[in-house]
Order: sequence, then C-alpha cells, then structure tokens
Amino acid sequence: MTHQRISHIERKKGYTLDIIISNQSDKPIYEQICVQIKDMIIAGKLKEGDPLPSMRFLAKELRVSVITTKRAYEELERDGFITTMTGRGSFVAGANLDLIREENLKRIEKHMEEIARLASRCGLTLEDLTEMMTIFYKGDQ
Repeated sequence: MTHQRISHIERKKGYTLDIIISNQSDKPIYEQICVQIKDMIIAGKLKEGDPLPSMRFLAKELRVSVITTKRAYEELERDGFITTMTGRGSFVAGANLDLIREENLKRIEKHMEEIARLASRCGLTLEDLTEMMTIFYKGDQ
C-alpha cells in the first residue's frame, strides 16, 4: 500500500498549493516538496512575489517535521527559486529565464537517458529515435 499525504492549501491570492508526499518514493520528503514547488514555478502556477506557506504551516499540513520543510525551502532559496525575508516569509523569486531553462534541460536530459536505455534494449537505432522524436515534436501538423 502506498502512503501519500496531500496538502491542498488555499492561498489568499487565489491559488492553491497541492503537494503530494509519498512514503514509498525513493526521494527524501524534503526533495519531493522542493521538486513540486519548482515544477509549479516553472509551469507558471506560482508567480513572482507569490507567498509560500510558512515552514511551520506546511509541516503541519503535510504532517512532517519543520526541519524537513526548512530544508526544502533552503534548497529552493539556494537554487534561486524563492527568497526568504525574516519576519515576512518566503516568496517566489523573480523569474530567471536562464535558471528555468537549465532546470528544463536537466529534466529533458534525464528523460533522454532513459529513452536511450530503453531503445538500446529494444534494438532501436538512432534513426528510429530521430524519426519518432520528429513525429512527436511536429505533432499532427
């Protein structure tokens, strides 16, 4: 049985923050939080200046340690995704297009590594993969 905790936090600015934590994941909880918040920022669901829940509130909602949420927020701040102001809280940092592009490139590379591994197992050639990618990239044009 997979254990998951979902935090559906309604924020004052009219957006929700849905974070799903899985105890069965091979990723530590702080990293699961961090990745999901990064994804929301990259996708534009969280915008520059949007406030994040306090570390204590998020820890309570997810039923995790404050140390866990603190570590997630520290990593997000270190990577330039959020800024924290003492006494005011944590907020989505200004959009750094290079940073967002780099994050997306890392994600693409990870998927491509898996694709190359699977293709090799199936005996697909680079030409086969190129043809498949061309079809997906162009869509139904």
